[in-house]
Amino acid sequence: MASLSRKFILGAGACAVGLYVAFLVVDRVHAVSTLRAETNAGAIPDVSVVSPHRTSPKVSLTLPGNIDAWYQAPIYPQVSGYVKMWYKDYGAHVKQGDVLAEINAPALDAEYAQAKASLASVMAKYNLASVTANRWRAMGKSQSVSGQSVSVANANEQSANAEVQAAQRNVDHFEALERFKQLVAPFDGIVTARSVNVGDYVHNGGGGLNATGSASELFTVADTDKLRLFVSVPEVFSYVLQDGMTAQVTVPQYAGRTFTAKYLTTSKGYDPNTRTAIAEFVLDNPGHLLWPGTFASVALTAKNTDANLYEIPSGSLVFEEKGMQVAVVDATSHVHYANVQVGRMADSSTEILSGLKPTDRIINNPPADLLEGDVVHVVTPARGYNESGFASDTDSSDNDGDE
Repeated sequence: MASLSRKFILGAGACAVGLYVAFLVVDRVHAVSTLRAETNAGAIPDVSVVSPHRTSPKVSLTLPGNIDAWYQAPIYPQVSGYVKMWYKDYGAHVKQGDVLAEINAPALDAEYAQAKASLASVMAKYNLASVTANRWRAMGKSQSVSGQSVSVANANEQSANAEVQAAQRNVDHFEALERFKQLVAPFDGIVTARSVNVGDYVHNGGGGLNATGSASELFTVADTDKLRLFVSVPEVFSYVLQDGMTAQVTVPQYAGRTFTAKYLTTSKGYDPNTRTAIAEFVLDNPGHLLWPGTFASVALTAKNTDANLYEIPSGSLVFEEKGMQVAVVDATSHVHYANVQVGRMADSSTEILSGLKPTDRIINNPPADLLEGDVVHVVTPARGYNESGFASDTDSSDNDGDE
């Protein structure tokens, strides 16, 4: 009995060990099979695809712009001296002719006094020459003196008169400079800058000297009743600049508020460094809400002259030596590279002139190592990932469990 029990226990143990070993073998085989399947599946890249669609009948783009004053003038001194007093500070509203500052110029005053004294001296000489010439002319009529003497007297009178005219012009010059001792506003506007203080030395035509040694203006006056808006428009979008167009302008300091600007003119030439043209708009500024120097976001909308072309995300383009290409997925999920001719390019989308059909499935942002003929797995991108604005064209049978 004991022997049978021992054999039964040994047999049961051997059976249990056998079952355990069989379980380990089956589990290992299953793990290897699963790993092989996952490896094979991972070797096939997941891609999202889009279809080309017709371009919109209207083209819209948003560009940075810079707001400037309608008129803006830096004020420099025309005389050398020390600032006696300034009267208008930052933000002051001024009228044309309002005094901004006064300059004390004793050297100029002395030169002006000398010019007037010189004028009085030559005027006295002229008066004497004129009296003398009149006497010689009277004596000449009675032939009491020679004609040569009369001619000399006339010449002396004319010479003295010329000296008077020259002295008078010199006095006029210093009178004009005396008026420049007062810096005045050239037009109605606002003082946007003041770079002067009482006692500062300023020199003729240059203002004070800044840290770099160059001249700086004493005041800046700007007319902000109307403003100019300057926008650098890329060459490929310069066709949107049309007479009568308007732009919607937003600025950081007035979030949610939009201002309307009217197209005025363009530079009709491109900057070779940036390939952009300067477009100028006019912006009304009631209440002086907007200030010169403001950064603006400018939304432009115009009729699209090529509304029958196709458009794809710019991220789907592949740059190759042979030209521009896109990766197209066929019905068997194989990749084929198609040559395309591109038109206008923007940050998010690009116009395609030729090389695509509306039924093509184009890979958006294709992997760099993707080769011709590779098999891919088309998936739907996670919500919020596809920011190109193009609808994904996916096979629903390929999407099960991919998200």
